[in-house]
Formats: sequence, C-alpha cells, structure tokens
Amino acid sequence: MATPTLPVTNALTPRTTSRPVDHVWAVTRIAIGWIFLWAFLDKAFGWGFATPADRAWINGGSPTTGFLKGTGEHALGDFFATLAGQGWVDWLFMLGLIGIGVALITGAGMLIAAAAGSLLLVLMWAAELPLATNPFMDEHLVYAAVLVGLALAGAGDTLGLGRWWGNTTIVRKHPVLK
Repeated sequence: MATPTLPVTNALTPRTTSRPVDHVWAVTRIAIGWIFLWAFLDKAFGWGFATPADRAWINGGSPTTGFLKGTGEHALGDFFATLAGQGWVDWLFMLGLIGIGVALITGAGMLIAAAAGSLLLVLMWAAELPLATNPFMDEHLVYAAVLVGLALAGAGDTLGLGRWWGNTTIVRKHPVLK
C-alpha cells in the first residue's frame, strides 16, 4: 500500500485553505510585527517605554545611539560604536523597523521582511558578542529563525494580505516581493 503524500507548500505556492497551525503562525507573525512597529513608534515619538520623550527621534534624538554606544566593551564594539548616532544609520534603522513591522502585521512582503528583519537581528546579536548569559544563543537569533520560518510557511496568507499581495502583477513578475 502506497503511503499518501501531502502537498508541499511554501511562500511561493500558496494554499487555498488554512489549518489551525496557520493561525498560530499568523498570530506569531502579527506579534513579532508589533515588536518591530512598537520599537519604531517608541523611538520616533518617545512614548516613555524604552525611549523618554526628550530622546525621541522627532525631538532630535538618535534611535541608534543608546544601544550602539553601549556595545563599546564587546568584541565588535569599536565598529558598532562608530555607527552610533550617524544620520544614515538612524534612517536605515528606523525605516527597517517600520517596514518590517508593517510587512509582518499586514502579511505582505514577507520574504523581504524576513530577510531584512533577520539581518537587523543578526547585526544586533553581533554587536553584543560575547553574550553575557549564553555562549552564542539569544533572542535575536531565535527571532531571526522565526522570521525565516514565517516567510517560508506563507504565514502572511492567514489573517493577512499575503494571498492578495501574492496575486498582484508586480509580485507575480518579481516573486521576491512576496
């Protein structure tokens, strides 16, 4: 008797029905998207959670200075500390936060969000080497792996705009935009 096989699906071959696990991935996608979007909002407007109002980007503060200046004693600290407060770094960081956050929350542009988010997280991980509580693993690497998994699982299709976005002309021409 032949063993039945299940269809293989990924971000480039969307399903027409969803499974309970798809909803778990969708909620995870939205939650991580909110983490990125909230980081943007708090750093931009200084709502007093991680960023006080007087250090908000809108008030002339630098969203990268606090974290990057604090990396000076780490292995790659000299490199990352030189980036702290530079305008182009602040803009790239903030555009990355809002772009990744919006893409994850809406479910559109998941492949780019996963790549950009993973790159940002791996750079933040590298800035903290050596880690204080583990030889190599921390939440930055775990989040990066989850982002890749979300994109490959097509998590934007459930509770999101991923299926619609994937059917647009531009995405059909350029599947990397999925």
